[in-house]
Parts: sequence; structure tokens; C-alpha cells
Amino acid sequence: MLTIYAIDVSLYCAKLRIALRHKRLQWREVAPPGGYGSGAYKQIVPSGNLPALVDEAVDGGLLIGDSEAIVEYLEETRPSPSLLPSAAPARARSRERSRFHDTRLEPELRQLFPEIRAEASDRDLVGRQAGAMSDRLAQLARLLDARDGAELTLGDCGFPVTFAWIDALAPRLDFTVHWPVEVIDYRNRVERLEAVAAELASYRPRLTRWLDADDEA
Repeated sequence: MLTIYAIDVSLYCAKLRIALRHKRLQWREVAPPGGYGSGAYKQIVPSGNLPALVDEAVDGGLLIGDSEAIVEYLEETRPSPSLLPSAAPARARSRERSRFHDTRLEPELRQLFPEIRAEASDRDLVGRQAGAMSDRLAQLARLLDARDGAELTLGDCGFPVTFAWIDALAPRLDFTVHWPVEVIDYRNRVERLEAVAAELASYRPRLTRWLDADDEA
């Protein structure tokens, strides 16, 4: 049995769920004791990262934090269906896209999270981050080719959720980003894939409820 420490609207928890769905794995999902960042949770997962996985099939239970490390572990221990292409160049490109998401695009979006709860948004910050996300999407367009998104790989699991966040925050914080046609085409291909479509069908309503609840608070 796999146990996942997760919270509903975490981008990286959703990234992991896409991988789990693709591999048709069963898992039990629990909230971090005391909430995200709590001392109680760090007693279990020293880094405090979400998601974290406990593989109870390993003697003593194996615990891993960080979505990328978890997916790589699942790829090694539950290799079918695979999340990495068979050819080394294509595997490298998949890993490159995954790192680009985690270290380039998503952090630009994350800079806007404090603005969700602000009484008045920082228009300079919002404008800068909209421009930065547009720049990152232009870079992503250059990393893609026509085959990307045709079959799900590690490099695709993070983007659909970040794209959903951009869609959700743009009208709330009053910004626009430029979507290159290559990224639009890629997004359309990825979002039609079974594991992605299933996760987004569950995730988008939860994200909307979370944002709406914050508006009412």
C-alpha cells in the first residue's frame, strides 16, 4: 500500500496524483498532522515537503519527500506503464521539461500566492510576475516539439496544474499572460490524456472552492 501525505490544492501533490493515476496505482491520501509546515509533520518528514510517500511494501516502510523524487522512485519500482520514454535522448528531454516546470515556471507563479489574501494586490508585483510567466512560457515553447504531450511522461505531470492556477488567478488578480501557440497545442494534447483529465476534473473544482472560500473570509 502507498500512503501519500498531501493537501487538496497543492500543485505538487496534484503533479504526483497525475503520475499515480497514469501508473494505475492505488494509494491512501492523508493530511499532514498539524497542517503543512507544522512541527508534528516535520517529525515524520524532516524536510516538511509535500507531497511525501510511504511505501509500506518496503520492510519498515520507506518514506520519501519531494514529488520529483517520488515519481522517479515509482518509475524504478513500478515501471509499467512508464513515465519515461525508452530512448535516452527522449528521457533526458522529459527530465529537462520537468525541471523547467519545477525550477522556472512554477516559482514565478508562486510569487503571486501572497497576493491572493492581500487586501489590495501589489500591482507592480503582479505585472512583473505576469511578464515573467509569459517569458517562461516562451521558453517552454522553445523546449517543445510536436511529439511532446502525445503520451504522458514525467516532463508533463506538473504543467497542467500550474496552467490551471494561471487560469484561476488571472481574473482574480487582473493580469494576462501570453500563451505561445506551441504551448497551447501542447496543453491541449496533455489535457486530453486520461490521467491528466481525471486529475483536472477533480482538482479544478477544489481549487475554485478554495479560492472562493478565501474571498469570503
